[in-house]
Order: sequence, then structure tokens, then C-alpha cells
Amino acid sequence: MAVYTKKLVLLRICAVFLMISFSHGRTNPSFRRTKAVNLGGWLVTEGWIKPSLFDGITNKDFLDGTGLQFKSVTVGKFLCAETGGGTIIVANRTSASGWETFKLWRINETTFNLRVFNKQFIGLDSNGNGIKVVATSNVPGSSEMFEIVRNSDDQSRVRIKAPNGFLLQAKTEELVTADYAGSSGSWGDDDPSVFVMTISGRMQGEFQVTNGYGPNKAPQIMREHWKTFIVEGDFKFIAGNGLDAVRIPVGWWIASDPTPPQPYVGGSLQALDNAFTWAQKYGVKIIIDLHAAPGSQNGFEHSSSRDGSQEWGTTDDNIQKTVDVIEFLAARYAKRPSLYAIELINEPLSPGVSLEMMNKYYKAGYDAVRKHSSAAYVLLSNRLGPMDPRELFPLTNGLKGSVIDVHYYNLFSDIFDNMTVQQNIDFINTNRTAQLNHVTTSNGPLTFVGEWVAEWRVSGASKEEYQRFANAQLEVYGRATFGWAYWTLKNVNRHWSLEWMINNGYIKL
Repeated sequence: MAVYTKKLVLLRICAVFLMISFSHGRTNPSFRRTKAVNLGGWLVTEGWIKPSLFDGITNKDFLDGTGLQFKSVTVGKFLCAETGGGTIIVANRTSASGWETFKLWRINETTFNLRVFNKQFIGLDSNGNGIKVVATSNVPGSSEMFEIVRNSDDQSRVRIKAPNGFLLQAKTEELVTADYAGSSGSWGDDDPSVFVMTISGRMQGEFQVTNGYGPNKAPQIMREHWKTFIVEGDFKFIAGNGLDAVRIPVGWWIASDPTPPQPYVGGSLQALDNAFTWAQKYGVKIIIDLHAAPGSQNGFEHSSSRDGSQEWGTTDDNIQKTVDVIEFLAARYAKRPSLYAIELINEPLSPGVSLEMMNKYYKAGYDAVRKHSSAAYVLLSNRLGPMDPRELFPLTNGLKGSVIDVHYYNLFSDIFDNMTVQQNIDFINTNRTAQLNHVTTSNGPLTFVGEWVAEWRVSGASKEEYQRFANAQLEVYGRATFGWAYWTLKNVNRHWSLEWMINNGYIKL
């Protein structure tokens, strides 16, 4: 009788475990935590991963989203969009920050729109005599097109040519006009049309590389990159080194392949098709990650923002357009045996993306996946910025096979700036363990550390110290109930390259 009772207790424990597993989304009885790597910088460009991709762009200092600040040599102060935009341009600021920064929209190699803090474009006042410089237009037109002319002997000295053919000049601190006819070629401090230019920020994403090369060159450049950056041999390497999955970032324009809207070019869909073929051959699972949503969900270059603006999710049409991309991907790959999961969006940024907006999109995106696949997991990225790490739990209660994606880096915050080797490792063992435990519950969604890296702010660390740091993360993130994915497979910054880390003995799986 005692044996029977023990067996009954064991059966009940097993039944409870199965219930928990199903509530976690483990619908597959052979489920195991995944060990994955991100294929970053492949189908969604990030210039820091492969800087050479930008080398052939003419005038590559002036790509979309580049922030420029202009100091008048005669007035001695910076150009500024008064009140951040919506009125006149002045030259009365002793230092430069937001209102004094102009973001480029590249038209061609020498001609640009300049966008101000409140998102209007610099142009000429159409209500007066057409020479006063203002920032009042929300949509750029012919009167918002400017040329930036650099001094060949000093690239920081520039003149700005207005669409009326004249040069901008700072007549006074309060009056900037486009009526200077030119000079004898002098770039001296007595010329009111000369400005000292400072580049305050750059962006190197998909928009920048394709618009930078332009419609004639970009297709060839991008298709060669897609063909050579990730190849079949990489999947063989992945499968042979203890990994079982890849997370592949894609952009929203892939759903319009082969003729996506400009400046994007066709061909990334064929590259993704190739990845599925290689994955099946080597037994690798694929997580498709919508890394760049229309309008940009975080304003970063890796979401293909044009100028740092975050404009995703502001309208129902925009959300539906994104759902359509998810449905396109689900329909195309649902029957491919390598499809493991679809991530609905990567790193939406709070507070620009609200929780209400996020929940609305996640529910619609989940339903779009389920129309085509009952087996694929659906990944929901936690928001960056101020948020509750468990804020998606109420939504995921009814979403079978849902996974919360969190990204952990000992970077991007000043708290890591002066940490020692041991303090970084302690942070992983203590703080990251607590954070992961907080979002890992018996009746909640699965958890996935979708991005992490064995890189830090420590200078001069030894190989052994890097190994300890990597092993601490492998140990802690290995407890995530869905698994983890290293960022990224290939990178010119070697510790960010899992391929390099494995080949050089820093990480062994």
C-alpha cells in the first residue's frame, strides 16, 4: 500500500510538472533550453559590427541622422532653432545641445534637409521676402533643400547654400538670412557665411547605408554583403560548437521584397530563405526577430531609424503594417522544420512606446503567428527604459507558447564604468540572478536572455578573466527557461564575436 501511495504521489507531481510546463509554453515534450547566437549585422545593418560596409559611400560623414552644430565665426555663437523649432533660426547660443543640433536627411551626396529638435525642417520664410531662415515645415520640400560646402583645407569650416542660390549668413545674433552672394574664396573669421561645424552624433544603420550609396550602388553592395557575411559554413560551425539555434534580426522591409520602398533594396528575403535551408541541413533552429519596425520602435540605428526619431506605434495603421510583416513571415516559414520562434519586435523603448500600445500590438502579432503555426514560440521583448519587468505577465496568461525576452549587458550604464573584474562577475551572480528570477515564475511565460555578451568596461583584462566573466553568464543565463542567445556571431570587435571567442578559447560550450 505504501508503494502504491508513493507511486500515486509521484504521478501527481509529474502531472503538476506537466501543467507548469504547458503554462510555460513547453508544448513540445522534447523541449530543452536553447543555446543560440544572434546573426547581428547581417540582414539589418549595424555599422559598428562591420564598418567597412560604409567605406565606399561618397561624403560618408554626412549620412542620414548625422547631428551637426554650426558656430558663426563672426557672431561667435551657435545657430539655434528658437524654442526647438516652429519659428526662426537664430545665432545666439554660447553652447550647443538639443536645440542647436540639426539632423541630416540626405538627398544626395551634397544636398540635405536639416531637421530640428521639434522635427520641423529648416527652410526659407515664404511669407516675407524669402530670405529669413526658419524651421516651420513638418514635411520637407524644395525650399528646405540645402547644400553644405566644406573648406578643402579645413573640413570643419563650412558654408550652407540655400535653395535660392544664396549662402546663409548670421547678420546678428537674432537674424539669420539666406542672402549672402559669396566671397573671394576666403574662409576667414570676418566672413558672416562661414560656420565652424561640429559633428555631434552619427548613425550607421540600414537606412544610412542604403540611402548613402543610393539606388544605383546600394543593391550591389547589399547583396554582396548578404551573400558573404553569413554563409553555409557558419551554420556548420554553429552546430559543431554546442549551439542549437540562431536568432536572425530582420527589418520590416523584408515583407516587400523584392521591391521594398526606397532606400531599401531587395534581396534580404532570399538570404533568409538560404538560412532556413542551411539550418535544416545542420539541425539548427531559427528564431526570426523583427529587429526594425516601420518608423523605428526605439530611435536607434539598429532599428533603421533615419535620424534618431522614434515613430513606431503612433497610429493604428502603423501597428497593422507591423502585424502584416509578422503574418508574412509566419505564413512563409510556418511549414519549415527549422522555424522555432518568431519575435514580434526587438527592444521597444519606453516611454515612447506605451504599455497599452505594446499590449495591443503583441496580442495582434501573436494571433497573426497562430493563424499559421500552433508550434512556433512567440517571443515578446520587454521594453527598454522605465518599465515593470513583469508588465507583460497579464497579457501572456492567455498566450500559449509565449516567451519574455530580456537583454542583459554590463554596459550602457554608468554603474559599470568603474567596476572591477570581480565586481562585474558578482553583479552577474547576484543582480542578474535576481532579475532573471523575478521574471521566471512557475505559472508565467518562459524566459529568454535574447542578448548578452562577454564584454565589459574593464580595461586590460586577461583571457582568464574574460573566461570567468563568460562562464558566470553562461551559468546564470543557462537558468532562463527558454534559453539564451549571444550577441553576436561575427563582429570586428572581437569579444562581441562568438566565433572569435570560441576559436580563441575564451568560450567553450
